[in-house]
Amino acid sequence: MKTNKGLFIAIEGPDGSGKSTVAKMIKRHLDKLQLKCELTREPGGTDIGENIREVILDNDNNKMSSRTEALLYAASRAQHVEEKIKPLLESGYIVICDRYVLSSLAYQGYARGLGIEEVSKINEFAINGVYPDITLFFDVSTEITLSRKFVNRDGDRIENEGSEFHKKTYKGYKKSIETYNENVSIINVNTTLQNIFNQCVKEINEFL
Repeated sequence: MKTNKGLFIAIEGPDGSGKSTVAKMIKRHLDKLQLKCELTREPGGTDIGENIREVILDNDNNKMSSRTEALLYAASRAQHVEEKIKPLLESGYIVICDRYVLSSLAYQGYARGLGIEEVSKINEFAINGVYPDITLFFDVSTEITLSRKFVNRDGDRIENEGSEFHKKTYKGYKKSIETYNENVSIINVNTTLQNIFNQCVKEINEFL
């Protein structure tokens, strides 16, 4: 087990893929092992980041340009890294982050048409060399995720973009993983919640 530094785990996937639920399960599992662990999310994770999150996801902000959106995500991420993620890792924590750079590549780079490489450059500046040790990508079809997401509540501005946008986002994840596939593990989520959790723990155990 690592003793001299933390472990950075990013959990990625389309809206409705179950990543947030499983992230909480992983946190509880690591707590039971008495490991120092922090669960956080993007956009958000800090007071400044949460304020930016409200702006990004507010349905009233329907005039927001794609470039503005990409830069706001990167700004939230930069604050998150400097204020929270980096200090925790330096203190030996395991950091579980619900979304990170891969989401921006898929959503803004590919689905918004800004270019995966261009959005990658923005985020390279934002994260200042802080990359995940492992990224768990929750792989599930758009039809399934959209049906799950809107069963009990209305969506936010990104979720409400419609099925074609979310289909592009899924393709964007696949394209981005092909290009930036270092330390990305594909998690099959077309199965039970327990099996999804077990897959994640198996991948994480290789780093502990």
